[in-house]
Amino acid sequence: MTNVKWQIKHGEGLVVINIKFAELILLLKEPILSLRGAKRRSNPGNPQHVDILDGRASLAMTTDRIENGVFVLKSKFAIIAFMVLFVFLLGLMPACGARQRSAVIIAGSTSVQPYAEILAEEFALAYPGGEIDVQGGGSSAGITAAESGAADIGMSSRALKESEQGLWFCEIAKDGLAVIVHPQNPLQNLTLAQVCGIYAGTIGNWQELGGANAKIHVIAREEGSGTRSAFEELVMGKNLITPKAIVQDSNGAVRQLVSNDKNSIGFISLGLVDETVKALKLDGVAASWENVVDGSYTLCRPFLFVTKDQPAGKAKQFIDFTLSEHGQQLLVHEGLIPQIMP
Repeated sequence: MTNVKWQIKHGEGLVVINIKFAELILLLKEPILSLRGAKRRSNPGNPQHVDILDGRASLAMTTDRIENGVFVLKSKFAIIAFMVLFVFLLGLMPACGARQRSAVIIAGSTSVQPYAEILAEEFALAYPGGEIDVQGGGSSAGITAAESGAADIGMSSRALKESEQGLWFCEIAKDGLAVIVHPQNPLQNLTLAQVCGIYAGTIGNWQELGGANAKIHVIAREEGSGTRSAFEELVMGKNLITPKAIVQDSNGAVRQLVSNDKNSIGFISLGLVDETVKALKLDGVAASWENVVDGSYTLCRPFLFVTKDQPAGKAKQFIDFTLSEHGQQLLVHEGLIPQIMP
């Protein structure tokens, strides 16, 4: 997507905006929120540089200081420059908005993301011109994006919290959670209590579980991840994941680390288990599609599409496609448990 950069200089004042067209509307919609959420970032060329919107857009200006995240400008020219620039960008907003919404923007869970990308490819074949832009970010970020309108559809791999129940959502499939180790790890089975102990930090050596005399390298997902939320609910209960855990921001990253470390343990989407890792049995039950369906394997969570209001237009068309027999068969082929059983 094209990056656009505007810059205005006057005396001591400097204002720079470098932003994607698709993100321009979000910045213009919530300029005050963006400014108040700003954080200082060190920059040798401009020590007063400030980032906005999680690094996706940046606003830099010469300032005296930042108090409670709010700009205190050094020069009145910076204020004037910013106001002029904002009015200029506001005039471009309708054109940019039209460009942004030419594609349905889907954002959120990195567990749901690879399946949404497959659906998007098939949707584009079935409906020429039906462009779908799929992005990650995590379940909580996706739900927030849907609620704010920054995304047309949010993806979540956890159930909605009570505070999120006002949003429209549908379950597109179910997915199991697999606890994985390196293929050369001799263990085949753990109890849920043992897995909880490993992640709580009370079990630290494989020898305690009948394995080799080696420290367990615990790998977990980041806060806000739907995969982590589901694991905490289904496995940890009231126990906290040890702060010593190695934190990764995607299922793929967890799988990669485990596949390269004989002493590691991780948890990922069951549909993403491949030959590079081994899924352990839990309480004697194999992590399989069939066992999730019949309820004997209990580590299972929903995959959701979330929208601010009742879906309409292309977003509704894509959701309907996902829930159609063809869309559900695509998800079955990728290892998920569909809404429509084959």
